[in-house]
Amino acid sequence: MTLSARTQAIFQQQFGYPAALTVQAPGRVNLIGEHTDYNDGFVLPCAINYSTTISAAPRDDRQIRVIAVDYDNQQDQFSLDALFEHHPQWQWANYVRGVIKHLKTRSDAFGGADLVISGDVPQGAGLSSSASLEVAVGKAIQALYQLPLDNVALALNGQEAENQFVGCNCGIMDQMISAQGQRGHALLIDCRSLETRAVSMPDNVAVMIINSNVKRGLVDSEYNTRRQQCEAAARHFQVKALRDVSEADFAANAAGMDEVVARRARHIITENARTLAAADALTRGDLRQMGELMAASHASMRDDFEITVPPIDTLVEIVKAVIGDEGGVRMTGGGFGGCIVALIPQQHVTAVQNAVMQEYPAKTGLQSTCYVCQASPGAGYVE
Repeated sequence: MTLSARTQAIFQQQFGYPAALTVQAPGRVNLIGEHTDYNDGFVLPCAINYSTTISAAPRDDRQIRVIAVDYDNQQDQFSLDALFEHHPQWQWANYVRGVIKHLKTRSDAFGGADLVISGDVPQGAGLSSSASLEVAVGKAIQALYQLPLDNVALALNGQEAENQFVGCNCGIMDQMISAQGQRGHALLIDCRSLETRAVSMPDNVAVMIINSNVKRGLVDSEYNTRRQQCEAAARHFQVKALRDVSEADFAANAAGMDEVVARRARHIITENARTLAAADALTRGDLRQMGELMAASHASMRDDFEITVPPIDTLVEIVKAVIGDEGGVRMTGGGFGGCIVALIPQQHVTAVQNAVMQEYPAKTGLQSTCYVCQASPGAGYVE
């Protein structure tokens, strides 16, 4: 049963009438450009064919009722006219409440709604299940009431909700690609101007995501430390953000910096350059250069930014040994576990899966989970 069939059926069953419409917003994987988003830099993600789906209908009062199918049909209810408070137990409900609270500041021309939510974006894998939920909730309300908000506004709204209501200090990339993704394309996003450029993906290339299933400890504290180090580096160079420092500037003016801060800065500065080069390589269909850039990105995350862990490095090595220079592989996401992403010709998918299944448990004692994805459309209606 598809997600939309499930949400529509449960809507009818729980609320006793049919949903008026169904929308979806996808998860994402970042092909290259890691930790660059909060440094006003460049990222190159694509939306994936795993999403959050919401069936919805307007109400004639000011109540919002929400059912979370994936949490045993837990139901939250709140009024648009009351103070928006945090749900004491259910974190999923806080994403919904936060999005709707911030939507009211953009347009108050909407009333109540009944919503039924289900998703298949793997949680805790760094594939942006939370951004997918935020954008889908915004899209559902926007669609029900035909609010004059475009998908960029819905992305910004989701980021605001996560920063200010949920309390996670994320950049804009995840919501932006969920809102703006295009089938068969990655999206080069300038995280300062929010300008985007669609980058076509070669037809015969699979986007393979492999979850290391490493329990991710330290993520929040280490993430915040990295942000502080990047901000310290920007102050050293007397710029707003590391986006404004070229590789030549860094080489000429890095003297006197704390050694660790300098390595963190070098990752961001070189990663921005790699991301721009990768967009051009993909456009040309140059998988060899894309592979070199992804390998350099991984080495920089491992050695300069220090956010990889041994099982992740092992996974990357296993995949690289199979594909050689036909495609690329690197860690993706915040780090300290999570996933690797590989861009590989379709004909190598089975060989990569087999190698990972055999070698990864033997070398790490862990089992991986593999997702073979396509670059997919961003938020919109589901027929």
